[in-house]
Amino acid sequence: MSSAIPKAVLYYNPQSVWSSAVLLALNEKGYGEDEVDLRVVDINKGEEFSPTFLRLSPKAMVPTLVAPLRGSLASDVASRFKAISDTKALIEFLDKSRSASSHTHTTSSAPAPSLSPATVAFATASSKIIDYIQADEVSPDHLQYLNARDQASLQELGKSLVPILESRRAAIVEYLTECEHETIRMSEKTKAFWREKQAEVDTALSVFSGNDIDGYLSRSRNTWEITIPGVLTRVNEEFIGPYALGDQVSIADIHLSAWLSHLVRLAGGGPSDNGDVAIKRVEKHIGNGFVFPVDFLPSAFSPFTEEKAVARSKLAAFWDAMKSRSSWKKVYAS
Repeated sequence: MSSAIPKAVLYYNPQSVWSSAVLLALNEKGYGEDEVDLRVVDINKGEEFSPTFLRLSPKAMVPTLVAPLRGSLASDVASRFKAISDTKALIEFLDKSRSASSHTHTTSSAPAPSLSPATVAFATASSKIIDYIQADEVSPDHLQYLNARDQASLQELGKSLVPILESRRAAIVEYLTECEHETIRMSEKTKAFWREKQAEVDTALSVFSGNDIDGYLSRSRNTWEITIPGVLTRVNEEFIGPYALGDQVSIADIHLSAWLSHLVRLAGGGPSDNGDVAIKRVEKHIGNGFVFPVDFLPSAFSPFTEEKAVARSKLAAFWDAMKSRSSWKKVYAS
């Protein structure tokens, strides 16, 4: 038995969109830097497919949080842990684990504001927003892979993606080869999972080799010109402003800010952009005349100025509101 209080371990990658969401949650909840060990998983090299990591997350999901169970938090009992790989469940766990009523052995004196919606109506709106952006057809990896709508941009995209895909494929093939040579012993279920992932990588690589380009471009255009505008429109309809549920940050904002940041990056922007610039980049990247409604009017009024509040799109105001927070500055500092 260990004499130290067991700590949670977050397996993450700085380039992972949902890892960023979890890091935002850690900061918003006020967890101390010494309360959670951060361990990088190099997804560009396929480290999440390693036998060691698959014991923690059988579906090779990054981020994954390994947390001590409540009954084993004391220093004089054997520690037991559970792994959480679903991003929604992970962020909800972090929200509930540090509060006035929790039994977390916190070392931080920072406030622990609740990120959970306060009403049933807000909970419904929050769940809708999260479900919209967590859908497979607009997942970060899917959008990155489909971020080309003509052959020239596809060729340019291949320069950055092909080396990563080849590296990930090599890692999977190595593990399968070690199984064949009986260097390692893995279950048939795990080997089938590796073969499935290898097939997915092979399919992706084949496009950059010139196969089914027309099919790829059709899927890409459909995603960017139909699917994404539909998702953004539905998010906007549920959104209040400046945050998803009004004046307080909630779980929905954690998910949305990470996903929207990725969308802005794919459109050629970055976290340092101001809200209006970031959203204009997304509108231009989508094309086809898509624009966000300019339907948010800041409620703040100063008696010391005659300037009138200017209406903006809700997501532009949201971007600036999140950008001003210390959590955003820490997570997107680089």
